[in-house]
Amino acid sequence: MVDFVNLRAKYFIASGIIILAGLIGQFISPDLRWGIEFSSGVTATIEFDSQVTEDDIKNTLSQIGYTDAIVQSFSDGSFFIRLPASENLESQRGEILGILEEKHGISNAFEFTAVSPVIASETVRNAIVAVIAAVIGILIYISWAFRQIPRTFRYSMAAIIALAHDLLIVISITALIAKIMPFEISSMYLVGLLTVLGYSVNDTIVVFDRLRENILKGVTKDFVTTVNFSIIETLGRSVNTSLTTLLVLAALIFLGPESTKPFIIVLTIGVISGTYSSLFIASQLIVSWETRSLGKLNEADA
Repeated sequence: MVDFVNLRAKYFIASGIIILAGLIGQFISPDLRWGIEFSSGVTATIEFDSQVTEDDIKNTLSQIGYTDAIVQSFSDGSFFIRLPASENLESQRGEILGILEEKHGISNAFEFTAVSPVIASETVRNAIVAVIAAVIGILIYISWAFRQIPRTFRYSMAAIIALAHDLLIVISITALIAKIMPFEISSMYLVGLLTVLGYSVNDTIVVFDRLRENILKGVTKDFVTTVNFSIIETLGRSVNTSLTTLLVLAALIFLGPESTKPFIIVLTIGVISGTYSSLFIASQLIVSWETRSLGKLNEADA
């Protein structure tokens, strides 16, 4: 029988490396930016009649005071432009499109979106409330569902830590993705994170439920062995479920609309991380807590 439990230090270290790599990269060069839904601003996707570069557009916009404009070119020849929002959004729209038309000639303006600071702050507040409500609900449910076994609170906390792990993994990996392609924290990104929360906790509860059954049945007297046995029993189910989900997500990445790409990418990372954390993070935290060896990672080599 494979001893997954005694390898827990390696799982913790592997997760730590991925999270640190993404967060340090984001700190050094913050390429993963807040979308306008959360930070306020104006975005436009535009095609031009003449051959222009990102620097040409930045120089043109700087003439009307937008010295910090973000401009990204796409493979189809269009440009994504992001600017701070002004008090009069309609006037700002006319000013921006007017000077770009005058200097370069606009052939097509696909999209022009503006979000005021008031709406942005309200969106941030609602997002925070949604995450907190989800975490509280998970704590209450797990505490109630696993009330028959001792120290139920430890299972709730392990599940929450696993959720935090999954969110950090998603943020870290998308921060690295943002260094090679345009990517931002939009409303679809947030929906993806909330979906990851649900998927991850579902997977974790499956493992915990099998662990509860084995504890109540008294499969073995040794808690560590019981956890390892429970992981092995649920491994096939968790992996197979994730693989079928990933096949659908892969199809959506290549065939789905562009607007859903942030959601699909976040969910794909979250499905992989959620499966991993339910088997190799949440259950391992329970073992570390029960055996009082959370800080003694060298036990993994024993």
